[in-house]
Amino acid sequence: MNQDLHISGFSDEISSDFNTQLEVVSRLGMEYISLRGIDGKNIGDFSVEEVKEEVLPRLQKAGVKVSSIGSPIGKVFINDQEGFEKQKKMLDTLCQIANLLDCQYIRIFSFYIPKGEEADSYKEEVIDKLKQFAEIAGQYNVILVHENEKDIFGDIGRRCHEILTEVASPSFKGIFDFANFVQCGEDTQACYDLLREEIVYIHIKDAVSTDSQNVVCGTGEGKIPELLAQFIKSGYKGFLTLEPHLVLFDSLKDLELEDASEVIKDNKGLDGESAYKLQYEALLDILEKIESEEK
Repeated sequence: MNQDLHISGFSDEISSDFNTQLEVVSRLGMEYISLRGIDGKNIGDFSVEEVKEEVLPRLQKAGVKVSSIGSPIGKVFINDQEGFEKQKKMLDTLCQIANLLDCQYIRIFSFYIPKGEEADSYKEEVIDKLKQFAEIAGQYNVILVHENEKDIFGDIGRRCHEILTEVASPSFKGIFDFANFVQCGEDTQACYDLLREEIVYIHIKDAVSTDSQNVVCGTGEGKIPELLAQFIKSGYKGFLTLEPHLVLFDSLKDLELEDASEVIKDNKGLDGESAYKLQYEALLDILEKIESEEK
């Protein structure tokens, strides 16, 4: 596999039990995880001390490193000022945790927009608050990576581009999430063309637009094989982070505004470990094909 690429993944999709997460990724030969749910508790609810005592020793013992912290930062309503102040405190703690774990990236979002209201009307406020987040991250030499998520301001390519270029901070960059763009009715190739310069992190998740279902990577409308080839050709270095979303898992209830079972209907007859393995192997196949075509 290309030496500049590292496969990581949201290991809480395997199991809420952290030891099981580490066992499975080690067995698959993966050296990185994206840290989100640990023993049923979100990373945002940990203190630096708890991570130092309860999480770091287990990571070290398993020989697993952290590619990004899957934080809930930015998943509050844009008009919730109290929520925003709490999140700034949480982000400060998460930056300290990132430093402790030798992790460069914290995944964030760009705020929920009140139902029925026009997202664009909140642009200035969104940018102002994201700048405040970026300022905190800058103090710790951490890079906030924005995920194009459903129901937030930066859900479509155009608005992602606006915030990335207008926040204009080395501490604020973009994630490319194929499935989320599909589920927002976007063309992933157009999003790639628009955002490529600002993307430093990739989520491997695919979907179909007919019923917004998540599917195994490479089998949906995300154009993952074609776009990964373009990313690699353009010199992308860094993480490809598995986020299969093929089975219902504990942390999902924190992630979706709507009922998650709508997006993951039949559980594909898999458990967390087999779904994760399926996504991992599908990604390896895609990367192998890209490499052989390059030759």
